[in-house]
Amino acid sequence: MRDDAGGLGTTDTTGIDQINLVQVPLVPELRLFLAEDAIVLWARLEAEASRRLPAPYWASAWVGGQALARYVLDRPAVVAGRKVLDLASGSGIVAIAAAMAGASTVIANDIDPYAIAVISANARVNNVTVESLLGDCLDGDGGDADVVLAGDVLYDQSIAARVHPFLDRAAARGAYVLVGDPDRGHLPSGRQHLMASYRVATVGAPEDAQIRQTNVFLMTATA
Repeated sequence: MRDDAGGLGTTDTTGIDQINLVQVPLVPELRLFLAEDAIVLWARLEAEASRRLPAPYWASAWVGGQALARYVLDRPAVVAGRKVLDLASGSGIVAIAAAMAGASTVIANDIDPYAIAVISANARVNNVTVESLLGDCLDGDGGDADVVLAGDVLYDQSIAARVHPFLDRAAARGAYVLVGDPDRGHLPSGRQHLMASYRVATVGAPEDAQIRQTNVFLMTATA
């Protein structure tokens, strides 16, 4: 993996030598280590590890995450001086945006150790401090985070079934919960308020190639 600008030298491996430091269309203020081709990257990682690995979601700039990062940067008062949890952080794009916008503490959560390594590298490249939390936190409520951010976490029905209750619990205890989503079809009915929409110039996951708009929603708790 390339070690440009204080990057990923501590996680060097021949399986991920195609990752580059690039800008992202909706948030050009940030630079991120992203894969040229996440599918090829996944195959190389599995070949190197000689076992099945989870998909490298951290290696793409998913458009829901781009939208949420853009929203936070444009409205820093949402996170300024507050403790932020970025759920399923992936590349760290949303967490880094929150840190740049003045959050007092930013915790980036992911279940993939590769994501944790990349989040740390991306935070360094962007000159911000982001704490990382490895593991599944969906049985909780976000702890003491004032703001819970979730960029493109509702990507299939099975994961949405676990994320919805988590977001509901976080909102119920008083956290400000924002979700970035390009209408993948798994938003909870009647609980979201549209805050912003963005046109997309896709440089991200292949699955996003046909997406032209992405949104940010405020989530409220069930009654």
